[in-house]
Amino acid sequence: MADDPEEGMLSWDESVFRDEHVFEIDYVPETFKHREGQMETLTYALRPAVRGSRPLNVMVRGPPGTGKTTAIQKLFDEIGTQTSDVWTIRVNCQVNSTRYSVFSRLFEGTFDYEPPSSGISFKKLFGQIAEKLVEEDRTLVVALDDVNYLFYENEASDALYSLLRAHEEHPGAKIGVIVVSSDPALDVIDELDSRVQSVFRPEDVYFPVYDAPEIVDILDERVERGFNDGVIGRQTLEYVAELTAESGDLRVGIDLLRRAGLNAEMRASRTVEREDVEDAYQTSKYVNLSRSLSGLTDNERALLEVIAHNDGDQAGDVYEAFHERTNLGYTRYSEIVNKLDQLGLIEAEYTEVDGRGRSRSLSLAYEKDAVLDRLE
Repeated sequence: MADDPEEGMLSWDESVFRDEHVFEIDYVPETFKHREGQMETLTYALRPAVRGSRPLNVMVRGPPGTGKTTAIQKLFDEIGTQTSDVWTIRVNCQVNSTRYSVFSRLFEGTFDYEPPSSGISFKKLFGQIAEKLVEEDRTLVVALDDVNYLFYENEASDALYSLLRAHEEHPGAKIGVIVVSSDPALDVIDELDSRVQSVFRPEDVYFPVYDAPEIVDILDERVERGFNDGVIGRQTLEYVAELTAESGDLRVGIDLLRRAGLNAEMRASRTVEREDVEDAYQTSKYVNLSRSLSGLTDNERALLEVIAHNDGDQAGDVYEAFHERTNLGYTRYSEIVNKLDQLGLIEAEYTEVDGRGRSRSLSLAYEKDAVLDRLE
């Protein structure tokens, strides 16, 4: 028997991947394409910070998977190479969705250790951050990534107000804020309290959905860095780009490449074929769903499950089932419905019910099985 494995077949210690990390969601690409204009505006806004003044505030908007987080990470890396007088901290608001937890992250970023988990008031927590800034003569740039989660919890105005007015309570404290929203339906400025609106006049940077040629271009670069030569053909790559363009979310395409590569390996094949992509798409198309679910609390997950089993029912009937399961009251129920609706996980439609006036019917925005599988 020949020593060579069959042509086109992988031996057990080979891989189609050159570097699998390239296909992870948090990978920051070396060249960041098709976002030159956005990077220019961001750089312009933060340039004063590098010169020791307070930077301009910025609002970054655009649907998920359009390069917003990568832009922030690139920018923060760049500032780090320019100067050590500017501290940059990115807060993931999906994980830190209250003012207190946002400032706990800022404390951690400033002092390199976590604040005590209880017993320290917000005022004190914030005071220590501001004092440290003044003492060390540093400028702080805060990126509130996925700030829409602060809005869903009604915490956005308080958190922003504290950041924007810092220099009044703590003279000499220089803080710049970048808010990043991935909810196209949210009007950030409109939803803020008037006291915040009067001090928040941000530069506006919009990240549109990538078009098909841009997607091919970006994915092509990932393929070159992440796969071995000749693993995926042009036609297959264009098919991946087509599916990605349909979803409007670049992360779908990146996830799709990784899973298709794993599927090829399962078949011990040296090349990724269309069928590997088709199989992978059944999972990859739900990248956004999985991400939204990962940030939900137990009660929010419970309500989503109840809605899945009562799809299209009236809000009152859904409440009965939810209350039975969690013992929570109507106010909290109503808040969670609104949040799930804002997250695009459910659709709350108002309908006329005979003799009962208007009522809301709640239904899932995704296939029932896709939601239930991922909730388990």
